[in-house]
Amino acid sequence: MARFELKLPKMGESVAEATITSWLKGIGDTIELDEAIVEIATDKVDSEVPSEVEGTLVEILFKKDDLVAVGSTIAIIETISDIDESNNAPNPEILSEVTQLEESLKIIEINEAPITKTSPSGKFYSPLVRNIAKAENISMAELEMINGVGKDGRVTKDDILSYLENRKLIPNNNTTSKVIEKVEKFIPLQVQKVTPVSVNGEDEIIEMTRMGKLVSKHMVNSVQTSAHVQSFIEIDVTNIVKWRNKVKDGFFIREGEKLTFTPILMHAVASTIKKYPLINISIDGDNIIKKKNINLGMAAALPNGNLIVPVIKNADQLNLVGMTKSVNDLANRARNNALKPDEVQDGTYTVTNVGGFGSVMGTPIINQPQVAILALGAIRKVPAVIETSEGDFIGIRQKMFVSHSYDHRVVNGALGGMFIKTLKETLEAWDINQDF
Repeated sequence: MARFELKLPKMGESVAEATITSWLKGIGDTIELDEAIVEIATDKVDSEVPSEVEGTLVEILFKKDDLVAVGSTIAIIETISDIDESNNAPNPEILSEVTQLEESLKIIEINEAPITKTSPSGKFYSPLVRNIAKAENISMAELEMINGVGKDGRVTKDDILSYLENRKLIPNNNTTSKVIEKVEKFIPLQVQKVTPVSVNGEDEIIEMTRMGKLVSKHMVNSVQTSAHVQSFIEIDVTNIVKWRNKVKDGFFIREGEKLTFTPILMHAVASTIKKYPLINISIDGDNIIKKKNINLGMAAALPNGNLIVPVIKNADQLNLVGMTKSVNDLANRARNNALKPDEVQDGTYTVTNVGGFGSVMGTPIINQPQVAILALGAIRKVPAVIETSEGDFIGIRQKMFVSHSYDHRVVNGALGGMFIKTLKETLEAWDINQDF
C-alpha cells in the first residue's frame, strides 16, 4: 500500500513557514492530480498547495491556523492503485450521500460540450467548480470567461458563486440547490465570507480579513518605530505627458505593452536613489545597513481593497522598456493573486501612486524596515508662470505633487528634500524628442 506524504513546498528563499488557512479537502475525499488540497498563507501572499498524485486523502496532520515549517508533511494521500478497500472504506453514510449527489447531478446534466478538468485554453477546473457549472447550466465557453483569484488564475468556488449572483439567471430549481448543498457538505469553502453582525439595527460589526489584520499591524508598527516626517515638491511633467502621448501607440506596437506614467516615474526614482544611496538603507539597532541593490516596491491596490507591495529587483539596471514590462507584469499578477512570495520581499524603497485614486498628494506610512516612501499625486492641468527670455507669462502646464515620507532618525530634512529636488530636475529635463 503506497502512502504519499504531501509536504509544505518551498515558497521562496526567505520563507521558512506558512499558516494553514483552509483545508479544501477532507479525509476520505478523492484527490485528482494537481488539484488544490489546502490553502496556506505567509505574511506576504496566499497560495494553494496542489496534489502531486491521484488518490484518497486519509490523514490531515495540521489544523486550520497552525503554523507549519517548510518541508513538513501536512497530509497523507493513498494512491488510487494501492488503496486497500477493506481497511480504508469510506463511512457508509458518506457513501450514501455521495451516491445521492451523483444521481442528482445526472438529473440536471445538460446536452452541451462537457465541462472538462482542463479547458481548451489550458485552465484547470476543480471537481467542485465543474459540478456547480453543470448544476447551474454554465457552458465551458461561459466558464472560461470567469476571472479566477486562485493560483495561476484558477477559478475558485467563491468565484463561480459570485459570478452566478451577478448573472442573476440562477434557475429556481430545488434539485440544483440540493446538489450544491451536498457538494458544500463534502468540500469546505475556500474563502470564508465575512458575515456582518447587527449591533443595534443600524450599525454593523465586520470582521477584518486576514490580510487586513496584517496590514493594520504593519502600519501601526511602522508609526511606532519610525519618526515620520514629510517633504513636498511640485513637478512640471508637461514634457513627459506630451512625449508619452506621442510615443505610446508605437511603444505598444513594438513592445506589446501599454506605456503608463508609472514606469516612467519609477525609472526616474531608481536613477535618483543611485545618486543618494543613503536613502536606500535600513536600521538594525544602532547600525545602518546600506543596501547594495535598489529594489523598488510599488504599492498596488487589490480588488478586495487590501494593499500589496510587489518588488522590482535591481530596478536601477532596467531601461524604460524593462521597467514598463516589470511594472505591468507585477501589477497584473497582483490583481489576480498570482504573485510569488519572493516577489513581495526584500524591497529597499517604496513608491505609491495615490494619484490613481484622484488624490493630489498624500503622506504615506513607511514600509518597514525601509526608511523612506514616495507618494505620486495626480497629474493636473494648472495655470503656471512660465519664465522666458522675453519675460514671464501665464500658461497651462501639467503638474503633479510628490510627497516624500522618511525616517527622521536617520534621514534629515536636507537629504529628504534634496532627493525629491533631484527627482524634480530629472523629470522636468525630459527630452520630448527622445526615442523609447
